[in-house]
Amino acid sequence: MKNLTVIDMKKIFAIAAMALLTLSASAQKIARVNFTELVQLMPEADKARETMAAASKEADETYKTMVEEFQSKYQQYQQKASTWTASIKESKERELSDMQQRIQDFQQSVSQELQEQQSTLMAPIYQKAQEEVQKIAKEQGFDVLLDTSSALYYSDAIVDITAQARKALGIKEGRTLEQLQQEMAAAQQQQ
Repeated sequence: MKNLTVIDMKKIFAIAAMALLTLSASAQKIARVNFTELVQLMPEADKARETMAAASKEADETYKTMVEEFQSKYQQYQQKASTWTASIKESKERELSDMQQRIQDFQQSVSQELQEQQSTLMAPIYQKAQEEVQKIAKEQGFDVLLDTSSALYYSDAIVDITAQARKALGIKEGRTLEQLQQEMAAAQQQQ
């Protein structure tokens, strides 16, 4: 008998697993939903994006002001450094170095704060979408619910409950992710 290699064993295992899944899937009622689409198109997500855009704009303005102040002081340093005594020059260099450090610290902290704010704003939105999708799936007697935004493949025979979930979550009929991207691009151009 031929010795089986690890690759051959993996192939056999994969085939057996697929066969087992096929057999068990036939006994289960399966549905699919595009969860990413639901979350991104929810009215609550629009409000969260507006809040994030305002916070980001404020952070950008603060950063820009800090950089402009640094550049102004640096230009002053370059213009007058030759006329200053060593102690004044050293003091100005320390001041510029401190300003640079504050700018870097601000960038890091504001980035982290904005990420935390986004997580805080989006968590209840994800939860609401998940609860609604699970409710619909249970009401219709589905045993398994696949997320089409992360599935590699699904059969057209699997029921799609995305439209029902969109309606239940108050998403405007006909609104798409492409429209959302266009809206977001237009909003960025206005800034």
